[in-house]
Amino acid sequence: MADNRPTATLHLQDLCQNLPDRPGWSLTFGATCAEAAAVCLDGQGHTERVALQIDGIRSCAIELQWDAIDDTVRRFNADEEVATEYGAYGIAALIMPRLTNLTIIERSVKGKGLGFDFWLGSIEDTAPLFQRKARLEVSGIRTGSEPLIQSRVNMKLKQISPSDTIAPGYIAVIEFGTPRAQVVEKCRT
Repeated sequence: MADNRPTATLHLQDLCQNLPDRPGWSLTFGATCAEAAAVCLDGQGHTERVALQIDGIRSCAIELQWDAIDDTVRRFNADEEVATEYGAYGIAALIMPRLTNLTIIERSVKGKGLGFDFWLGSIEDTAPLFQRKARLEVSGIRTGSEPLIQSRVNMKLKQISPSDTIAPGYIAVIEFGTPRAQVVEKCRT
């Protein structure tokens, strides 16, 4: 039987701190993502601390912590689709360095037919900064079953296919109900 005790603790507020493991991450956007993730988790009945089960490239559990949210934060995140997307971005930004030693270094440009959200680069080798070692596509689900999560992973794997020759890719699907994350790697072709 797998040990599901958290191996680390991550705080959503770290998304709005100037940390060296996210050189391409805006602190303002980080604050927005942290609040959105907190609203999504709170909306599923989790209160300020929860074990996030991670499966895929590495199975483990990480404890997520966040500050209490107020009515203003809830109202700002009233659009569930946007809040779920931004909350998923935030959680992916927190866990990817732990799972892969890769971190967000740049936002991908929409409209180029690449099909992914962020460029990832190495935490250890920061020169040159924009090394674009891998692609990251993130998706969020408020609450969903394992088949729904796997279906979303498959959809996202197909979505990033046009850019498979550029670099390896990662898909991170964050489900807030359990909560859990499915992180898979797609090799460069």
